[in-house]
Amino acid sequence: MPGSSDRWFLCSEARPDASVRLICFPFAGSGASIYHSWAQAFPPSVEVRSVQLPGHETRLREPLHTSARPLARLIAEALIPYLDRPLVFFGHSMGALLSFEVARELRRRGLRIPDHLFVSAKSAPQLPLSRPPIFDLPEADFLEQLRRLYNPPEQSWEIPELLQMLLPVMRADMAICDTFVFCHEPPLDCPISACGGAADPESPMERLDAWREQTTSAFTVHLFPGGHFYLNRDLARLLGIVGRELSRLVDCTRTGRPRRTT
Repeated sequence: MPGSSDRWFLCSEARPDASVRLICFPFAGSGASIYHSWAQAFPPSVEVRSVQLPGHETRLREPLHTSARPLARLIAEALIPYLDRPLVFFGHSMGALLSFEVARELRRRGLRIPDHLFVSAKSAPQLPLSRPPIFDLPEADFLEQLRRLYNPPEQSWEIPELLQMLLPVMRADMAICDTFVFCHEPPLDCPISACGGAADPESPMERLDAWREQTTSAFTVHLFPGGHFYLNRDLARLLGIVGRELSRLVDCTRTGRPRRTT
């Protein structure tokens, strides 16, 4: 794969003979490393690649992005070398929004779109923000709102030097979510599965269910106990749901059956 694309899609275990690729999009303030262990949950027929955004982790010295659509265009461009086999997208929170915009950008270009889109802990994109923007609040207020809304893992916040490094990343990523303006386009023709925590104030059931408007194909909702980071406590169940769809795609690829359902 070309080096310019390699830096966008990190892979803990390359599987060149895989039948299907799972492309994972990180949540705000995180990087590709959060999906490092996922490859171990799937058979050799599945290759897992995680999106590494500019300004994050291994790309820390690169400029951060604050707008979803221009960033989605860059991701879609870098994804082109990986469109040689069926794809499944999984995105959590900000990652769900980016995965959706990348899928639409691929469609605009007449390229392969994902065979299944998993969107996690994110309200449907056509809905207005359910709270005031927080990305530009003073530091103390910004951190307090992050805690209130998302109850994120805070180990890194306990180290002042690390927190100061992370703050620009978190602000930029929250700007991607807070300033997003939905553009009306036809629904995608791939199945969408919306996942979320039953106690997540950012994406309650009715806002997850609204994702059904963004597909002409199959739609399902999977609700888990917990809040915004439900996947930290129920990862095995989530991977089982994703894995079943991946297995179906692998089987369809091998048998030549149609991959998408309506």
